[in-house]
Amino acid sequence: MGELDGMAAIVTGAAGGIGSAVVRAFEDAGASVFGVDLEGPDLLADLTRADEAEAAVTTAVERLGGIDTVFNAVGITGRPFGDGPVDVCSEDAWDRVLAANLKAVFLVCKYALPHLVAGGGSITNVSSVLALVGGDEDFATAAYAASKGGVVALSRSIAAYYAPQGVRCNVICPAVIETPMTAGRSVADPRIRERLRELQPLTGEPGRPEDVAGAAVYLASPAARFVTGVVLPVDGGWTAH
Repeated sequence: MGELDGMAAIVTGAAGGIGSAVVRAFEDAGASVFGVDLEGPDLLADLTRADEAEAAVTTAVERLGGIDTVFNAVGITGRPFGDGPVDVCSEDAWDRVLAANLKAVFLVCKYALPHLVAGGGSITNVSSVLALVGGDEDFATAAYAASKGGVVALSRSIAAYYAPQGVRCNVICPAVIETPMTAGRSVADPRIRERLRELQPLTGEPGRPEDVAGAAVYLASPAARFVTGVVLPVDGGWTAH
């Protein structure tokens, strides 16, 4: 039997590097998974829109017969829109990133929670190490950091309020992971890859989506029944020093 045998899961950002790894890991662990993304795979939806977020959750519940766990990997980088240090961060980047990385997570949680409360369940939201540490010249993205800090605060609020109703909510904070989102800059930049020897000393390299997926399986599983409100860095040692 798998760790998630018989469970029903929603995964947002399911077409992305982390999201698709979580879909595979959940399915390998025995869960039935409904994936949501702007590009599919089960449902195309703009989760920054309340009507589409509500419809996504409703469709997942109908398709799966209920939901036991939600994994929110939905999110974007703001660099193409002008994200950067506060004094140069564009309003367009701020608005787009806060919508995609924080509002979308809020909306999915909002519409999923009544179903999770009905039978107990869990939510795991993806944040970032940049929610926990400041970004220097290589990682100064004010909108991204603010959005991911908001995910941490939102998740802990959910954890505190819904614990008496049997719902758990936790956060995973990845560092630099080798995904399509990081391929254009962090992973491709020789100088940043060299810096990972110091920043992520456990391997000195980018993490893999499967590293995040392993943590996601644990947090969704009965093994984590007494775990809520946790902010778990999956960062190769970045936040340990």
